[in-house]
This record gives sequence, C-alpha cells and structure tokens, in this order.
Amino acid sequence: GTALTKKKALLATLTAQQPPPATVGAGGTTSAVYTGTTSTQAGKAVAFALGKSHPIEFKIPEGIQIAVDKQTHLVVSGADKGQVGQVAANIRALRPPDPYKQKGIRITGERLKKKAGKAGAKAGGTA
Repeated sequence: GTALTKKKALLATLTAQQPPPATVGAGGTTSAVYTGTTSTQAGKAVAFALGKSHPIEFKIPEGIQIAVDKQTHLVVSGADKGQVGQVAANIRALRPPDPYKQKGIRITGERLKKKAGKAGAKAGGTA
C-alpha cells in the first residue's frame, strides 16, 4: 500500500517540476554585442572581423537563429534557452572583453571590471 503511494507522490512531483513543452519559435532570446568591429551573416554562418589577420567564421548550430541587428549587435534566439546561452557564450569566447580598453564581445547587460593601466597604478602611490 505505501510503496504505491510513494510512487504516486514521486510521479506527481516529477510532473510538477517538468518544464512546459517547447514550441517552435518560443523561448528566451539572448543578445551578444561586439563593440569596435563588425559582423556579417552569410547563410548558416556569421563572419566576425575581430582585429585578426582574417575574418572568423562562426557556424550557426541547428535550432538557433542569429540576426545581425546592426553590424555591432547580434541577437541570438531559439527554442532551447540553455542552447541559446551556450551559443552566446561560444561567440563571446571568440574575443572576451579586455579589462583595460573594454573592447571585445560581451553579452548585453554584462558588467565589466574596468582596470586602470600603468599610469593608474603609478598614481595610486604604491609601485
């Protein structure tokens, strides 16, 4: 008697914790911003000009849409919120923000730590 009740309780808990079924086109959108250089979309890939000797191609995975809003602003969207965040993190990893000049790819709303350069360290008094 009690084993069946425990199984029912477990089943009820598991179904209550399940996320709602994903519908196509619905889901969280994350945006990634690059300041300083440009990005262009060509088919199933986005090309970034990140200050290197060659443009960097980023292939768009299945189930993810990337819209180039302006040349310096991307909007990553898809049905799976976790995958959207992972793709945005992979794009950010191409060139993480520099703590001195604040240049690089950053995710919208991300707070960056600004560091003082050599001159700032000397002005502080301790060498």
